[in-house]
Amino acid sequence: MKSTGIAFLLWLIGGFGMFGLHRFYLNKFGTGLLWLFTAGVFGIGAFIDLFTLGIQVDTYNANQKITASYKVSWFISLIKYNSIYTK
Repeated sequence: MKSTGIAFLLWLIGGFGMFGLHRFYLNKFGTGLLWLFTAGVFGIGAFIDLFTLGIQVDTYNANQKITASYKVSWFISLIKYNSIYTK
């Protein structure tokens, strides 16, 4: 789980979002590089991130839970399948 506080701290120490550190933290490497080389898309994207960063962290965390839940359910299905057809 990623922390909203750390994301905002990285936004702040990364030149108010201009260096994209907060995007790298959320595993958004493509836009992280874009922010790094264009100074947060000329400051506009960095400014928008100030208001959307909390939602971005929540979305990342929700996607991680879905992925983890999918992996567990897939593994349980595999075990059930093997127990049915190996008898």
